[in-house]
Amino acid sequence: QVQLVESGGGLVQAGGSLRLSCAASGRTFSNYAMGWFRQAPGKEREFVAVISWSGDRTYYADSVKGRFTISRDNAKNTVYLQMNSLKPEDTAVYYCAAHIYPFLSSTSPFNFGSWGQGTQVTVSS
Repeated sequence: QVQLVESGGGLVQAGGSLRLSCAASGRTFSNYAMGWFRQAPGKEREFVAVISWSGDRTYYADSVKGRFTISRDNAKNTVYLQMNSLKPEDTAVYYCAAHIYPFLSSTSPFNFGSWGQGTQVTVSS
């Protein structure tokens, strides 16, 4: 099992930027794909971005493509989500998650077994 702690959320105006961080501990971080998901009030949790265990492959939801960038620093056991050109519809609680199996990747939340507590991102218009 891995423990995940997100940080970096907050209130920002539309068009602004935020950088989320997720610090991991408890198992070999570098062997597992990491994902970011979000959940807005009254909506289901949705996929945002995923990065492979090695960091050489990334995949994004269409709604954030070109605006968000996921990255990881395996030496620091940390994954990041750089969010630019934020829109009010990006408002949600953002969660990082670790894939259940090493060396595999997915966009489905059901394949991620460890989750952080979430960090609130609010974008005002």
